[in-house]
Amino acid sequence: MKEEFTPVIGLEIHVQLNTKTKLFCSCSTDYIGAVPNTNVCPLCLGLPGTLPVLNARVVEAAVRTSLALNCTINHITRFHRKNYFYPDLPKAYQISQYDLPIAEHGSIEIAGDDGSVRKIGITRLHLEEDAGKLVHSAQDGRLSGSRYSFVDYNRAGVPLAEIVSDPDLKSPAEARKYATRLRQLVRYLGVSDGDMENGSLRVDANISVKCSDGRWGNRTEIKNMNSLRALERGLEYEIKRQSRLLARQEEVVMETRHWDDSKGITASSRSKEEAHDYRYFPEPDLPPLILPDDYEDGLKSDIPELPWDKEKRFKEQYDLSDDDILTLTENAGIASFFEECVKAGGSARRSANWVRTEVLRFLHENKISLEEFPVKVSDLAEVIGMIDSKKLSNTAAKQVFEALAATDKSLGKILEQSGIQTGGIGGEDLRAIVLKIVEDNPEIIDTIKSGKDKKDKKLKFLQGLVMRETRGQADPGEVVQLIHSMIEQ
Repeated sequence: MKEEFTPVIGLEIHVQLNTKTKLFCSCSTDYIGAVPNTNVCPLCLGLPGTLPVLNARVVEAAVRTSLALNCTINHITRFHRKNYFYPDLPKAYQISQYDLPIAEHGSIEIAGDDGSVRKIGITRLHLEEDAGKLVHSAQDGRLSGSRYSFVDYNRAGVPLAEIVSDPDLKSPAEARKYATRLRQLVRYLGVSDGDMENGSLRVDANISVKCSDGRWGNRTEIKNMNSLRALERGLEYEIKRQSRLLARQEEVVMETRHWDDSKGITASSRSKEEAHDYRYFPEPDLPPLILPDDYEDGLKSDIPELPWDKEKRFKEQYDLSDDDILTLTENAGIASFFEECVKAGGSARRSANWVRTEVLRFLHENKISLEEFPVKVSDLAEVIGMIDSKKLSNTAAKQVFEALAATDKSLGKILEQSGIQTGGIGGEDLRAIVLKIVEDNPEIIDTIKSGKDKKDKKLKFLQGLVMRETRGQADPGEVVQLIHSMIEQ
């Protein structure tokens, strides 16, 4: 009997909270693109005599996130010193929460590999400060041909919420879905931009493999996975690596491994630390954090409609496809834009299609946010309504859309100056155009009549000629019907 290997996966996701100031000082958290070591103070640099002061906004963001994850809020908690030495940690310790996290015992639902709904447990959510950033040289340094590194402490002290899952994830695909769900959640709540590329959301994976004969391999931790695709690939590789070792009756070393995205492999980084290695002890410069009994009551009202609730409502209220729903609800702003379009008169399904295709395409191509999108919702809804009432063809509507995005002219002015007929081209006018196209292409007509027009390529060619002649203002279905009727005559 062939031996089988079952992965057991848990994720530690570090979310940078988007407060204006750091966790324990008033320095700016806006470090992306800032001159190195300018958003710092004596506290950030670990100078003697400095005292941390807890940022209340960080606590609010953490509690709101915890409530959305169905966690139990701990009203009495405290911070510890996590001791380790590394150049990007100026104090030689990190202030973090250890035995009393701010929240624990939560859950979040994802779609499992078999399509069923799976509840993934949340072990804990705790607060800690971020470290600085090392910038390594790209070439040999000047001294003795050695390489060198720079340290930028702008990021040191930025608030992090570390969200630790239970070991409930069964595959790399499920791990990706879970991380995607959490990223979507923090964006909906407005507590983080969730940008993995810039490090606003960082994922570490803990993975072990169980053999069908009952043997377990040791757990390893994978770091440096800065995209959802890298997370999935890193886990896939590590499952294969550990399974091969166990199949050969070899030991899986308990260690931290580094994901090399270019090579597609994990590499040993260091032995895996245990809690006692960090010599945790209570932070003497911070008193215990005690939250009032009714603290979370005032925050519950600030929690918006959560993405999974919005998905269910969109299905029931608008009867959209699953693909439409997943795309529209990925971002709270896009979901709101779609609903505003429907409220302004656009049909739900066509509005969903236009937001998914034209709006998102325009944002992507022009590298702008939805807040910078130049087309008014009311104008887009009116264009969609004109398509529904057959006053505009899809082709003509796209021309109008591009004009609306490119100028500040009103919709009426664009229609007037473009020469687009809002009633479309049909009737005898369209019949005359189709007749001319048919008469000008006798060889193509003969091919269609002979039955050699595989996959209707010739027919679609004629349809394209008519649509070009009408500047996209004819109904494509009506064009095909007219061509067929003239061929049969």
